[in-house]
Amino acid sequence: MIILISQSTDEKALNTLKDDLDSFGLKWQILEGHDHTVIHIPSDTRDIDHRRFYTYPFVEQVHPLSDNLRLSTKKKVTEHVEVPGFIFDGKKPFLIAGPCSVESETQIQEIAKIVKESGAQALRGGAYKPRTSPYAFQGLKEEGLIHLERAARQNGLLTVSEIVSEKHIPLFERHVDIIQVGARNMQNFELLKALGSIKKPILLKRGFANTVEEWLHSAEYILSGGNRNVILCERGIRTFEPWSKHTLDLAGLLAAKNHTHLPVIADPSHAAGDYALVEGLSKAAIAAGADGLMLEIHPDPKRALSDGAQSLKPERYLALMRDIDILCKKG
Repeated sequence: MIILISQSTDEKALNTLKDDLDSFGLKWQILEGHDHTVIHIPSDTRDIDHRRFYTYPFVEQVHPLSDNLRLSTKKKVTEHVEVPGFIFDGKKPFLIAGPCSVESETQIQEIAKIVKESGAQALRGGAYKPRTSPYAFQGLKEEGLIHLERAARQNGLLTVSEIVSEKHIPLFERHVDIIQVGARNMQNFELLKALGSIKKPILLKRGFANTVEEWLHSAEYILSGGNRNVILCERGIRTFEPWSKHTLDLAGLLAAKNHTHLPVIADPSHAAGDYALVEGLSKAAIAAGADGLMLEIHPDPKRALSDGAQSLKPERYLALMRDIDILCKKG
């Protein structure tokens, strides 16, 4: 850490800061410059909130140099994310598809067959739905998870579903292969810590108003609990652009990939909010280097109980998967 001190600071005032640094057990050294005095702290300061030093009126700037992203960083990677039957080696994308919500056993069975035909590895489907309106469809709850699991097993697919409460963890451990943390819960730290104590892979979506750094810190909560199987998912951020539901942040996706060893996939469906944009965004994400995609499909989007506007019909989804396969082979 480097602390920039005003040159006019008297010795008595400066001694109060030195005493504070000593109380933390930090090593420090004073560097006298022409316009400023610099305190250089070579010690590990990752557990210290650097903003506390701004309480001193003579402190002008504080620059923390320690990286608090300890387990997600590429610098010390010794482990790799493990998903049953799949290896994140960059040779092929991890593909997840299915409806926003499990609406019935018949519906999820029909979609599971399409997902299997497409070559995807996992079937997604919401059973507990955190909706903006309390009057919107909230999901089939445990019944939905059972339908999802049965459809996936019959087609040799993994299951992906969103968890909304810590109390549901035992239920999800029984029925779900990859537990999704949605955008609204990205900073539900108690839930993240609880998920850190289990071994199921966690798919962590970026909040639509969160920075990449905040997203990675949320991943750290899970990793620090002992669960090293975290998949990051860029699902679009809120911007001023009204022609799409959110803005798929490919720069943020790449920034995350450059900083972390964790796989980073994209969810073009939630970013777009419009099925007409999903195919182009999917191809762009794969071309940019995304490790996979999560897409919403529905046999009859107009009758979907949630997110029908952004859901692809089966024929368009299958055509997109053929294009993605060609794109990956060219790459």
